[in-house]
Amino acid sequence: MYKSNLISHFFAVLLWTYVATVLYFGFTNIGVAEEPQEKVELDAIVKDFTLKDADGAPHSLYVLSEEKSVTVVLFLATQCPASTDYVERIVALTKAYDDKNVQFIGINSNKQETVKEILEYNKKHGFEFPVLKDPENKIADYFGARRTPEVFLLDAEHVLRYAGAIDDSRKEPTKNYLQNALDLVIAGKNIPKTSKKTRAIGCTIKRVRKGEVNRTP
Repeated sequence: MYKSNLISHFFAVLLWTYVATVLYFGFTNIGVAEEPQEKVELDAIVKDFTLKDADGAPHSLYVLSEEKSVTVVLFLATQCPASTDYVERIVALTKAYDDKNVQFIGINSNKQETVKEILEYNKKHGFEFPVLKDPENKIADYFGARRTPEVFLLDAEHVLRYAGAIDDSRKEPTKNYLQNALDLVIAGKNIPKTSKKTRAIGCTIKRVRKGEVNRTP
């Protein structure tokens, strides 16, 4: 009888030890687990965000796009040859749509590119639109941007209407994806479903590390 009670007591202690261990690790992990990354989807409203330009001045998406019919968010780089291939086309687009109430906003999310480089690059290539620094890649992650150049087109209500490439070739494009999307949105027309998203051409965005995870795609 004594032996039976001893065995029962042993298994009871073992069971409670197991339960306590599970509860301990369960509760200690609450709050430290990484939350799912928020990401905007096509045809959804893009949330407001604020980043600083290379001079250190803060800019809000909603303020920059206030009363604009269309806003184009461009992820750019200073050290990417593919991004530089598009410089002339980007400048030409900004000039062509200058009188059509379109706001262009550049974002640099590359961890290794400094604000000094961005200032020099903007001046060299004649960028007259704000280029903002995304030091922790939070905005690149939110848009799901992976390459430079990569563009995201928002309508007057900040709804994401197009995402992807500027066109279909670094050198000799035959399909002008962004321009076609711009013209449709400005005219108040819907972009065909098959044309809402294209694959961007260019260098991958070099992301910062979060913990032990390298977030460069």
